[in-house]
Amino acid sequence: MVPYPVALDLPHALVEWVTMLIVTREGDRRKRPIGGELSPTQRTINRALAQARAPVERGMARLKSWRIFRRSRVGPNRMTVIAKAVLTLEK
Repeated sequence: MVPYPVALDLPHALVEWVTMLIVTREGDRRKRPIGGELSPTQRTINRALAQARAPVERGMARLKSWRIFRRSRVGPNRMTVIAKAVLTLEK
């Protein structure tokens, strides 16, 4: 893969606001309660998320196995077309 570093010019107030959202909601993200089991709703949500993520993760694993993506010197737009072709061939 060819990494492309990027920097975004964001207002300081926006960065602070997003940081505070992350800090204040960190406890909410915790998927099992301490010493407890997941509720049936939480299990259903986790199962749905896993099913949605699985095809994407398999696709990324396939793309990483192709050497063309490690040695490529073309731009990201061209690589998108190549990635679509590889995933189509892999099906």
